[in-house]
Amino acid sequence: MPRDEETPVEKRIRKQQMQPRISALWQALQPLRTTLSFMNSGAHPDDETSAMLAALGLRDGVHLSYVCANRGEGGQNDLGTENGATLGALRTAEMEQAAERLSMRLYWLSETPDDTISDFGFSKSGEETLRHWGDARTLKRMVDVVRRERPDILCPTFLDVPGQHGHHRAMTRIAQQIMSLSAKADYPESDLPPWQVKKLLLPAWGGGGDAYDDEVPPPMTTHVINAKGRDPVTGWSYEQIAQQSRVFHKTQGMGRWISPGDERDWPLHLLDSRVSDQTGSEGETLGAGIAARLSELAALPGAEPISQLLRDAEDCCGGAIAAFPEGKSVCDAAVKALGFLRLCRDECPDTLQDQILHRIDRMENSLSRVIWLASGAEASAIADQTWLTPGETADLSIETREGRTGNLTVTPQLPGGWVCDGTRIGPGPDAMPHDGYRASYDPLKPPTPALRVSFDILGTPVSVQLPINNPPVALPPRSATLVPEGAIINTATLSREIKTSLSGITPAGAVASLSPPEGWEIGVEGAGFAVAAPVDATPGLYDLPLTLDNAPARSVQRISYAHINATALTQEENLKIRVLNAEIPSVRVGYIGGGNDNVDAWLSAMGVQVEQVSDGDLQVPGALLRFDTIVIGIFALGFRTGLQDIMPELHAWMRDGGTLITLYHRPRDNWDPDSSAPAHLEIGQPSLRWRVTDKNAAVKHLAPDHPLLNTPNKITDDDWADWHKERGLYFAKSWGPEYTPLLEMSDPGETPHQGALLVGDIGDGRHIHCALILHHQMEQLTPGAFRLMANLLAKRSDGA
Repeated sequence: MPRDEETPVEKRIRKQQMQPRISALWQALQPLRTTLSFMNSGAHPDDETSAMLAALGLRDGVHLSYVCANRGEGGQNDLGTENGATLGALRTAEMEQAAERLSMRLYWLSETPDDTISDFGFSKSGEETLRHWGDARTLKRMVDVVRRERPDILCPTFLDVPGQHGHHRAMTRIAQQIMSLSAKADYPESDLPPWQVKKLLLPAWGGGGDAYDDEVPPPMTTHVINAKGRDPVTGWSYEQIAQQSRVFHKTQGMGRWISPGDERDWPLHLLDSRVSDQTGSEGETLGAGIAARLSELAALPGAEPISQLLRDAEDCCGGAIAAFPEGKSVCDAAVKALGFLRLCRDECPDTLQDQILHRIDRMENSLSRVIWLASGAEASAIADQTWLTPGETADLSIETREGRTGNLTVTPQLPGGWVCDGTRIGPGPDAMPHDGYRASYDPLKPPTPALRVSFDILGTPVSVQLPINNPPVALPPRSATLVPEGAIINTATLSREIKTSLSGITPAGAVASLSPPEGWEIGVEGAGFAVAAPVDATPGLYDLPLTLDNAPARSVQRISYAHINATALTQEENLKIRVLNAEIPSVRVGYIGGGNDNVDAWLSAMGVQVEQVSDGDLQVPGALLRFDTIVIGIFALGFRTGLQDIMPELHAWMRDGGTLITLYHRPRDNWDPDSSAPAHLEIGQPSLRWRVTDKNAAVKHLAPDHPLLNTPNKITDDDWADWHKERGLYFAKSWGPEYTPLLEMSDPGETPHQGALLVGDIGDGRHIHCALILHHQMEQLTPGAFRLMANLLAKRSDGA
């Protein structure tokens, strides 16, 4: 375990520090104020409108939920090198923690790593996004989520306007269709009971910033969520609480300090209302025209049999809030309210069950949480193992305090197929592996394995579900890990062999094998394999499945960081090998990475003599003189300590004959237009205006005879084929006369960009700035990316 990862005890203490029991009780009391529910919708984890939600939920008591289209698997990663589905699983776990801080239920439209509703890359069009996601599938998933959650109000985070991310635009478009579809009894794609969302709100603020650039002004304001106040118990502003949630999105670099006075209000626009007495005037409460209190449910036609019970329950809920912080009085009032609501459930008229029972469910869950916290009782558990294969168990150390409760019992609540023997729990032979893409998350009902706590108080039975501090993760029964899982064979070199290591074989002693293509040879090499291609191997992509005892094996990506609960992604394991031809210049390369890519490993795989530049090298004058070419990896100026300070030295080294390559950076990565590069070079933002999202966009060579497009590899149209995700982003916006643009490209209907690849012959050396996502294309084994990268490495003195 890396020491920068928290131990279970350290995580336990941090959570305790983050929310003392008294503030947890105050937060739990707020949902007793109203039955109103509000669903925020977005495309990605981190699209939620956290500050507005914090005020609505933690001050006004509105029952919150967030529906997210995809797992953000195509996004950037400021934390590490996880990408693709593994990044999606990590961002899912981050989103769960962010939702928990806001006491917000969470739903996903995408259900698996290969779901069509994916973060397939940046899009500028809602139509394009829905074609990729599948319009019918996206609608069905959204209908299912809305019918399951039954929100009164739906509010997307972004507007459907030009200049906005296509994924965001698609979710706003879907929200408008949902207003009718989710209420249609004859909608054939869902077997859940219909539900009519009462109001659709849109943001009445613009979506500008460093990524987006809305081209039209926002709609007029009809409602304002006043969010500038502070929580009366902690003293934190709701904007500060929001950042306590957003900081869990570490892969996206989220979380910022909010100074006093920097808080905001949130204007909204009522686009669609399905309630009759709604005027939409500015300043009107969100719940106008909606039965948003228990007493208002009591006034519904036909509610006479339970009307007094509902009013009594509301009075007791108010009494519980008024009694804070005196725990016994809070408990007494909450227990009475719970009793009234249970009677309401039993006696609710059939004609009103569709409108009332789900609201009672939420209030019961909230009251149970309040009673637990106010009772002074405690129950917690910590496991001595995190990763469990079928047959393995973890010992739960369970601690309890009865407080004001009686008959307190704590039992493990387990997933299907798990077994419990005393305090030991674990997956049995039929248990499913952990789902890193689970479809929903409820902070009041944490995912299993968890603790089921039952007790009596004032003669009333109550139960709550509590999280295990470090919930164990079930692994598949048959798995192994190949390193690497993707490799290249460069026929421009003499080597035709790939060596892989194999670890984590489960079950122990299973016989592992790879299935080779015809004419290839596979031998055992230590704890792995040596894969040899024939000398005349045909260029292409080869897929070699891994088996254990002749049965398909699965890989396990274990994901563990201090800010999340451990999670895992399991997929079929295979070795992908790309055979390509990329001539390699004779250069010694130094790689200065920021921890966000694996470009140095891919350079080595190509046959390049490459060395990672250490922190020590950055501090020793002249230490970089041994290199012919230095490559600065993506975001490195923002993440690599000391790099910015030695840029003048690197510029001088370059002018003396070195080749300096900077891979794509964002303006926020400490990029200064006049000092980061050896001559003026400004990166464009917002990124939407300075990127090409069409992975198949035509690429024009502006200087077709330039050595970088010809030496040692002639770059042709074939090298721009089969790209993944997009061409590039954060293209250069302006540059000095020292630079020559080599490429031109654009998305359909847009002005062409020329800032994707710039070269400047300065002094006796050369600076190249490349905003193409070559690092990502190499991960995807795209042949042209390797050939172009080889050209960039060549020394100017070699004729390149």
